[in-house]
Amino acid sequence: QVHLVESGGGLVQAGGSLRLSCAASGVIFSVYAVSWYRQAPGKQRELVAAITRGGSTNYADSVKGRFTISRDNAKNTVYLQMNSLESEDTAVYYCNARHINPNYNYWGQGTQVTVSS
Repeated sequence: QVHLVESGGGLVQAGGSLRLSCAASGVIFSVYAVSWYRQAPGKQRELVAAITRGGSTNYADSVKGRFTISRDNAKNTVYLQMNSLESEDTAVYYCNARHINPNYNYWGQGTQVTVSS
């Protein structure tokens, strides 16, 4: 079975940092594009950062310059380094792994990030 497990969330003060991890099992993670999404209460789930199989990255404007997505294929793990956290970053963060041809899409259970003012 395919499992994605997020970790690293928690409570942090504004201006602080957290590193989220998404660890995969049951897949060869290197052939998947991986994204981090987040969902705050009452809001739609939004894309935060994405990394392709080739290692190119993209970020939401709201986190650009503060967040960094990276991957360690040997460990089947993708990271999201979050610096200069703001209260607006408070959300449940989800890891998503996507394979094309054939099309598969996997989600983790999410990890809570709470940034206090």
